[in-house]
Amino acid sequence: MKLRKRNTMKNKISIAVLTLAFAACCVTVARADQFSFSTGGPDGKLGALSRPAGSQGVETEAADDFVLTQPTVVSGATVHGLITGATASNISRVEVEIYHVFPLDSDTVRTPNVPTRMNSPSDHEISTASRDSNDSGSLSFVASEISDFQVQSTVINGINKFPQQLTHGEGAATGKEVEIRLTFSTPLFLPAGHYFFRPEVEVGGGNFLFLSAPKPITSGTPFPAGVTDLQAWIRNANLTPDWLRIGGDIIGAGAFNMTFSLRGNTVPGAGVAGQANCHGQTVSALAVQFGGIDASASAVGYSTTDALQDGIRVFCQE
Repeated sequence: MKLRKRNTMKNKISIAVLTLAFAACCVTVARADQFSFSTGGPDGKLGALSRPAGSQGVETEAADDFVLTQPTVVSGATVHGLITGATASNISRVEVEIYHVFPLDSDTVRTPNVPTRMNSPSDHEISTASRDSNDSGSLSFVASEISDFQVQSTVINGINKFPQQLTHGEGAATGKEVEIRLTFSTPLFLPAGHYFFRPEVEVGGGNFLFLSAPKPITSGTPFPAGVTDLQAWIRNANLTPDWLRIGGDIIGAGAFNMTFSLRGNTVPGAGVAGQANCHGQTVSALAVQFGGIDASASAVGYSTTDALQDGIRVFCQE
């Protein structure tokens, strides 16, 4: 009996050790599949207007680029901005759009009204990659005030067609720095590629100025070797579909990054959009990665397995 008890105890210890080893292995794998990107923190150099059309004026969009080296489900983001004329509690709406890099999704025959479109965002956003807090089940956000903050230069109204684009900015501004944490209730499932991230924030009685971050990136996520970190661009309804470089075209010197981050999960074995086996291959990759398709849905941020299946259909362009 003592020998049996000792063996039983030994078996329990062995099982416990194996369980811990397996758990450690799984944690390592899960971490390896997590995705995050950040441009770092605000540098105080620039605030660029980015808001939807409304009582404060015409739609104005500021965008900066990021790179995905593998198919990725982006489940959330953060943006930092300067609120002028109001507070974080006055934020009523946030919208995000994702753009390819020009000339994709663009009219390359027309003559642009800007000095250049090389390495700008496309004319049009990716139609399946827009999220809006006004759309139920699309995006939710939490805005937090950080502190009083000042920027050396702003771009708000001086967004003009060539040859009047050079304004040198609109001077310094002071307000409240806010961090807005976004959760995509319907995540963005994107293939590997180079993209632009464009947030718009509606502020009752005020404006949201997207804050610049150091360029080159210092405390954030470096771009992959061989891939160029582009720069921030801006346009308003009067300039659309063209974009201007905030630094070179409007301020007249330098180039800017903007302060944002992205989070989610990579899906290394996902299929290729447009191919017949894309959906099945992507389901299989997720199931292997997360231990089943049902587990995959919650792991990458979808509310249900059906919602994930819909996301895969969009990813595969079915």
